[in-house]
Amino acid sequence: MLSERELFYKEYVRREHSTFRASYPAELSFYNAIKTGDMTGVREFMTPSIIRKEGLGTLSDNPLQNLKYHLVITIAMSARYCIEGGMDLSEAYGLSDVYIQKTDRCKTPAEIEDLHRTVCLDYANRMRLLRKRKAHTGHIAKCIDYIYDHLHTRITVALLADHTGLDCSYLSRLFKIEVGVTITDYIRTQKIETAKNMLAYSDYGAAQIASVLAFPSQSYFSEIFRNHTGTTPLRYRKTHARETGLGRRDAERTIR
Repeated sequence: MLSERELFYKEYVRREHSTFRASYPAELSFYNAIKTGDMTGVREFMTPSIIRKEGLGTLSDNPLQNLKYHLVITIAMSARYCIEGGMDLSEAYGLSDVYIQKTDRCKTPAEIEDLHRTVCLDYANRMRLLRKRKAHTGHIAKCIDYIYDHLHTRITVALLADHTGLDCSYLSRLFKIEVGVTITDYIRTQKIETAKNMLAYSDYGAAQIASVLAFPSQSYFSEIFRNHTGTTPLRYRKTHARETGLGRRDAERTIR
């Protein structure tokens, strides 16, 4: 077991060399983008690439091996986030096994960089296709893609109708038939699911989350959150932070 002295020394060396840990909320947002099939978001999070990203922890004194360890962690985390999002266990773990073996065979940082991009986009694309398979027409699949890609904005039926080229009333009826809920309820549910993740795994307050997810006000966000979950954002955080074992100090964890 790692001693407190070793941990203290490691932090001392990090401070002396003016190194820093990448943002833990950013790490969670990255894996959430993979989980929801947000291809645009995943591409943005991969800039700069894994071999140029600052804040990576030192897991090995060998630079190539260090990158391999980080890629293995990314693969494992991606698999688990995708399982949580509905991917079949055998598919998620099968991909994980294949990509970890490929990681082991990498000989250069460039190969690690290429494989990292392939892994993240593959998992994200499979989650995107998984969402589409739940919708029976191209119009509704297009609608759902737009919603997931724009959860940080205000989404209206009119915007979706314009995006799909359908009449508002017709789109609303079609969406309710195929998805089982109204467009407005679906959008709110996806935003609340994202908010739950942010409350459990980050230090963002209710006001920040309301702003990030484009709710008109914190009070409105809290009301909608309570209607969907039966509890307030604060109580949800207290309960689920204990369950996950996360605290504020975890905000300094290395981004994978």
